[in-house]
Amino acid sequence: MTSPFSLNGRTAFVTGANAGLGQAISVALARAGAEVVCAARRDCDETLAQIAASGGRGRFRHLDLTDPMAAAGLFDGAGIDILVNNAGMIRRADSLDFTEGDWDAVMDVNLKAVFFTCQAFARAVLARGGTGRIVNIASLLSFQGGIRVPSYTASKHGVAGLTRLLANEWAGRGINVNAIAPGYIETANTQALRTDPDRSAAILARIPAGRWGRPEDIAGTAVYLCSDAASYVHGAVLNVDGGWLAR
Repeated sequence: MTSPFSLNGRTAFVTGANAGLGQAISVALARAGAEVVCAARRDCDETLAQIAASGGRGRFRHLDLTDPMAAAGLFDGAGIDILVNNAGMIRRADSLDFTEGDWDAVMDVNLKAVFFTCQAFARAVLARGGTGRIVNIASLLSFQGGIRVPSYTASKHGVAGLTRLLANEWAGRGINVNAIAPGYIETANTQALRTDPDRSAAILARIPAGRWGRPEDIAGTAVYLCSDAASYVHGAVLNVDGGWLAR
């Protein structure tokens, strides 16, 4: 009997797959049986090596989402069943000093590119009469304000709202759209916080699990949302945060 969590026979497309959350998600999807297209601005050799070592299948696709329209037409005829919008960026500065350039750079990658990549994927899925899964990577700052990251906070609030809107439009057409809101995870985006003793201690003091999250902590949730086990889950933003939001 096939497991409801199996992704055998499906092809997944993961953005920002070269490191961090994208890498962990790509490897987990491959272990669940999907062929994974690892998309990023930089090479994904390390991710592909991990996929191969686990007995999975993967391939690289260069994709630079600093151009928010970079995915236009990319999915046409490609047979992609799963899209994980993981690529993102962050810029830190006091709001009084934040520049227009930093605002636009973050919003272009974190929100505008997410919408138009979802659109390109959905057009291709519906054109072939198929079904699909979209998982967007949101944030705790989809629910909270944060400090010194105005465009990141705005973009991640936008991702949560966009996830719900697209679910409303596409749930009845065979496309599940959901999001994961990671807590404080050990990635490049949190390096500055983890190396600041005071900030790191304050963050850890609030996390009931008592530790920073690891990219692998997010991967299982992604597999679930991409699988048949989540077939009736639409428009959810699932926080995976060690209990942070429960405090």
